[in-house]
Amino acid sequence: MSLRQLIHTSLFVFILQFSFTINAQNQKQKQLEQRKQEILKELNYINELQFKARKKEKSLIIKVEDVNYKVSVRKNLIKITNQQVNLLTRQINKNQDDISRMRDELKVLKENYAKMIVKSYKSKNEQNKVMFLLSSDNFQQAYKRLQYIKQFADYQKKQGQEIKGRTLELQEINTNLLAQKKEKQKLINDNRKAQKNLEKELTQQEDLMRSVKRSMNKYAAQIKEKQREARRIDRQIDKIIRDAIASSNREAGKSSSTGFALTAEAKALAANFVGSKGKLPWPVEKGVVKLRYGKQTHPVVKTVTIQSNGVKIATEESAKVRAVFDGVVSEIMIIPNANPVVMLRHGNYVTIYKNLSKIYVKKGDKIKTKQNIGEVFTNKRTGETVLGFGVYKDDKTQNPAEWIYRM
Repeated sequence: MSLRQLIHTSLFVFILQFSFTINAQNQKQKQLEQRKQEILKELNYINELQFKARKKEKSLIIKVEDVNYKVSVRKNLIKITNQQVNLLTRQINKNQDDISRMRDELKVLKENYAKMIVKSYKSKNEQNKVMFLLSSDNFQQAYKRLQYIKQFADYQKKQGQEIKGRTLELQEINTNLLAQKKEKQKLINDNRKAQKNLEKELTQQEDLMRSVKRSMNKYAAQIKEKQREARRIDRQIDKIIRDAIASSNREAGKSSSTGFALTAEAKALAANFVGSKGKLPWPVEKGVVKLRYGKQTHPVVKTVTIQSNGVKIATEESAKVRAVFDGVVSEIMIIPNANPVVMLRHGNYVTIYKNLSKIYVKKGDKIKTKQNIGEVFTNKRTGETVLGFGVYKDDKTQNPAEWIYRM
């Protein structure tokens, strides 16, 4: 393989690799930017909720929980922005290396092309071409020589166009490089602002925690009381689901089972519910998750462990509660000393909507996805509007974050 062919092949492979790498990096950067915008939207919504409730007399624990949550979201924002900066830094370094390599290869290609043009010019006159053809031994050789002359001219033209194209590609990489450097500086500036806000929030967090520590036993007792109340409601929900499972099996003429006996229609509904896993809409139009699913240490009083069968979503006052999927209202729980709970059944899956102030449906109603089923209760003293949301498969709890889109 000649040096010219080697350079040509090397440049072709480079362009393919460059295009593939750029596309992959752009996709990754796009994903990071999308996640960053979601976090910024979440922060704005947290600020909006806190602004609306700033005149309310929140307990110290709730204030600490709010600040803790905001700090965690802010740290996540900084983390995502750092990932964007690091990705851009890698792109910039690679582009700089590629530009240097491409310039060297183009230099060699241009030098060889110049030599070819000089050589061609020296033998360019028509007399040389005619003599080259007339010196042929036969007509077939003359025809081949004529084809060679045409091919050589075409090759010259093609090489010139290729050099022009490669030069434009090099200019494009340079343009991208400048844009990347500008974007990187913007991200660095954004992170500096986020870091300053984080420092303020951390100071606020430390001040609040000092106050909490002075009465830690009292707050621990309050949290444990709330946990007992939550377990009381969860036990009632568990009992209702077990009773519904037993009833479905009796109606189907089956012996006792831990799962719902399903009709063909219910099986199809359950299959559709499973097929929508990770894509279900939120049970409120706007909200942030304040408490996640599972066993966890309390974010303020570390000596207390929380067992959460679902999630708690902070939302705005008078927020409408909506069904996350087609289903049937299987139960409306009116609980003494607690707010109502609506249970929707989707085959052998059940979704739970706790802490409602108003209910728009009744037991047995068929519900469509995103249909309003009630309104979230707002604590008039603290200004908090929090929906409890859970997902069950038969009588086993599920993590709602695995079912709801981007929870």
